[in-house]
Amino acid sequence: MIQVQKFTFNPVQENTYVLYDETGECIIVDAGCYFDYEQKELSDFIEKKQLTPVKLVNTHCHLDHIFGITYCRTKYKVPFVAHQADLFLIEGFVASGERWGIPVEPMDGPDEFIDENDVIEFGNSKLELIHVPGHAPGHLVLYCSEQSFMMAGDVLFYGSIGRTDLPKGNYEQLITNIQQKLLILPEETLVYSGHGPDTSIGFEKKSNPFLS
Repeated sequence: MIQVQKFTFNPVQENTYVLYDETGECIIVDAGCYFDYEQKELSDFIEKKQLTPVKLVNTHCHLDHIFGITYCRTKYKVPFVAHQADLFLIEGFVASGERWGIPVEPMDGPDEFIDENDVIEFGNSKLELIHVPGHAPGHLVLYCSEQSFMMAGDVLFYGSIGRTDLPKGNYEQLITNIQQKLLILPEETLVYSGHGPDTSIGFEKKSNPFLS
C-alpha cells in the first residue's frame, strides 16, 4: 500500500511528495527543496524511514518543482523522469530563476521521458500517467486507481486551477483537460496538489468556481 508524505518547500511554497510502500522503495515527486535545511529535511525523512529512492518523477518542470532535482539526483543516483514537452523549462531554468529573483545553477535534462499511458513502478506499486497540458505543456498527473488518489501537480487545487499565463500555458486547454480527464474519475479520488491543501474530485466538481 502506498504511503504519501508531503513537504512544503522553497520560496514559492511548493509541495514535494515522497511516495513509498511496504518494500521500502520510494519515488520523489516534484523535488522542490531549495534551501540546505529543506534538503536535509527530505533526506532525514528518507533515512529515518529506511527508504530507497528509485526515481525522481515530475508532474511538470516549472522552476519551483525542480529546485531539488540536482541535489536528489546526485545524492541518490536515481533517474529523473518528466515529459519531453517541458524540456524547454529545464533549458530556461537559470533565466527563470533570474526573473523570480531566485538564483539557481544550470541542470541537466531528464534521464528518461515519460508520457500518458506509461506506468511509474516502485516496490509493489504502480501509478498511471495522465497528460493534462494547459498549465505546462508537459504536465502529467500520477493516478493510483487502486487507492483512489492522484498527484495533481499544478493543474487542480483546492478551489482553484493552475495558472495559464506562463509560457505555453493555455486556459481553454487546461479546463478541457481537467473536465475530460480528471473530473470523470471517482468522486472520492483524493487530490494531492502542488501547492496548498489536499482536496478531492467530488469537492472540486461541486465547489470549484472555474469548473462550474
